[in-house]
Amino acid sequence: MIIAMTAKQVAKEEAEALKHLAAADARLAAIIKSVGAYEIKLRKDPFQSLVEAIIYQQLAGSAADAIYGRFVKIYGRFPRPAQLLATPDSKLRACGLSARKIEYLKDLSSQVSDDRLKLALLPKMPDEQVIEQLVQVKGIGRWTAEMFLIFCLGRPDVLPVGDLGLRKAMQQVYSLAELPSPARMREIAQLWKPYSSIATWYMWKSLEKFKGIG
Repeated sequence: MIIAMTAKQVAKEEAEALKHLAAADARLAAIIKSVGAYEIKLRKDPFQSLVEAIIYQQLAGSAADAIYGRFVKIYGRFPRPAQLLATPDSKLRACGLSARKIEYLKDLSSQVSDDRLKLALLPKMPDEQVIEQLVQVKGIGRWTAEMFLIFCLGRPDVLPVGDLGLRKAMQQVYSLAELPSPARMREIAQLWKPYSSIATWYMWKSLEKFKGIG
């Protein structure tokens, strides 16, 4: 049975993962040495994690933070699906949410409320099955589902080939003439298995630290 990894379990595996990655990929080893410890905070509530993902889609961090803050303020604490469903669209629009995102949030809430999407079962499913379940919700595509796997379920071997930040980092780190294709990314990431999620996190951090691209 597949279960979600807790933050404690992720920390326990860190030393083994970093040792493996550093030995397998010299370029990644240099990034690990420069960036330092692997730090990831798992989001414990699957519903909250998915709501956040929808709200933050295609928005700059500060704008998304403001909208998210106003959204939570409506309820005083993070809402449950039934509460979100009962909230008038006008109230959600006043937070800064678009009509489309309101539709996405309510579709998610509806599917959770009537058990079409069984969030409690997701930790027991393989990665691809989790993705298959989540993309049935309006506004949730493969990338959002992959972020859920990494940041909520703590899955260690996710490679989000559609992530622009990862593509830019790979282009920089591996001195590629152009952004890599999904096939090229998978080829490079063969060295990272079974810790592609951790390697991806370091790739993202390399962009932040060195600001070489983007």
